[in-house]
Amino acid sequence: MLVVVGILIFFVGLLFSIAWHELGHLATAKMFGVKVTEYMVGFGRTIWSRKKGETEYGIKAIPFGGYIRMIGMFPPKKDEEYGRTASSAPWRAMIEDARQMSAEDVRPEDSHRQFYQRSPWKRIIVMLAGPFMNLILAVGIFTAILMGFGVNTPTLTVAHVSECVLPAGADTTKCPAGAPPSPAAAAGFKPGDRIVEFNGEHYESWDELRLAIRDSRGAVPVVVERDGHRVSLTANLMQTERPKIDTPSETVKVGFLGLSPTSVMVKQDIGGVVETIGGFVGLTAEKVVQLPQRVPDLVSAIFGGERHQDSPVGIVGASRLGGEVLATDQIGVDTRILMMFQLLAGVNLSLFVFNMLPILPLDGGHVAGAAWESIRRRVAKLVRRPDPGPFDTARLMPLAYAVSLVLIAYSLLVLVADIVNPVTLQ
Repeated sequence: MLVVVGILIFFVGLLFSIAWHELGHLATAKMFGVKVTEYMVGFGRTIWSRKKGETEYGIKAIPFGGYIRMIGMFPPKKDEEYGRTASSAPWRAMIEDARQMSAEDVRPEDSHRQFYQRSPWKRIIVMLAGPFMNLILAVGIFTAILMGFGVNTPTLTVAHVSECVLPAGADTTKCPAGAPPSPAAAAGFKPGDRIVEFNGEHYESWDELRLAIRDSRGAVPVVVERDGHRVSLTANLMQTERPKIDTPSETVKVGFLGLSPTSVMVKQDIGGVVETIGGFVGLTAEKVVQLPQRVPDLVSAIFGGERHQDSPVGIVGASRLGGEVLATDQIGVDTRILMMFQLLAGVNLSLFVFNMLPILPLDGGHVAGAAWESIRRRVAKLVRRPDPGPFDTARLMPLAYAVSLVLIAYSLLVLVADIVNPVTLQ
């Protein structure tokens, strides 16, 4: 029951994120005098709507996105184009259909309120406003969590000593018969020990110590503080397969000791928040760039292969993860709620990065078109040539349709994988 409740709560959070994104486009478009006829969350058949002023606000049946409809997205044909022989090429039909749909809502009294008539910097602001609303929401959530509650930080104090060496990816913590004892257990480590020195070096954080352990092998002297006294131990580190730090789906042979650290919540200052969120943005951008490489893994997962923890997820998969977070009984309720908010912030960060890609039909594609128009006009002014006029984004619609088909196909692939072989917390 808690899983279902968690899924519903997180799903509502995702719908809010979509509505919040479109609100950015809506507010800035209206601020610059562009007429907006529709503000919709979802696609397909309208299940609820209400018209207020000149804009219809509503919810549609397929909750996988949203949009606002601004009049005059594309400029009309130039005069010289009307005299050319009509082409029957499919891409020409696409261009003219897109141009005609853009002009459908333009009434004579609204002819001065079209999107393409606005200066490039205004159009850039309108298109950036949506992704930046997601960024603002993500930064707000992360900042509240990092400064108000802190980040779970491993310390140099031992929480658990592995009794034996288990193979990488093992789904049990019990030691099978014949399993060799872990180097930490053989050396006499105990929970509560605080590591003071490792191989003659002092370390300030667990992350630094972990890297040193992974790079070591053979007999290594270790000094721990136990019950107020320093105790010298000798650990005979072994080499074993463990997940890579940056890519957990891959394994590498590293030094293994067999310790788990205790963790504490450490509140972050402004500097720490900026650094942490900057790292999140960089990691998210890296994952977005890697999306095409994930296709074989997704196909494999659909047909019974392993679904990696860092596999892409859609709205269904993200909602399922939210449900699992709420339902888990291994952590407290407050921690579960924080994890759900962190997951929602991560989704918003992904929406920001993804929509900034400079390809149509994404927001970044429209930004690139407006920026190119501005550059073209400035160059024409410098060389004293006539103003080339607005950049005709309609000419790129065949490319936009092709990209849309690819995105739809990828979304369906992720949806099927989320249903038949979902990413889980385990």
